[in-house]
Amino acid sequence: MVTGAEIPYDRSMEWRASHILVKDRQLANELLKKIKLGASFEAMAREHSTCPSKSRGGDLGWFGPGKMVPAFEAACTRLSHGSLSDVVSTQFGHHIIKLTGRKD
Repeated sequence: MVTGAEIPYDRSMEWRASHILVKDRQLANELLKKIKLGASFEAMAREHSTCPSKSRGGDLGWFGPGKMVPAFEAACTRLSHGSLSDVVSTQFGHHIIKLTGRKD
């Protein structure tokens, strides 16, 4: 699991990410497993996410440092383009994050 630990990185960096947000950690783990087995991330977001971004397949658009909660941002710094996070827990619930862009 990714924590909110501080990670040094270039403060000018920006990310584009999609996510699935659910309240139940077990559901998050089940969704992550289905996606890794080939289910569509976007379809899973539309069906299960509690975030308004679900109507866009979970797309959050572009954001820079300090725009997301620390654990979410830390997960984005560790992901490569197109990759998925493990389940990331924040005060909002449990996220599965897919990094869809990075600007250095």
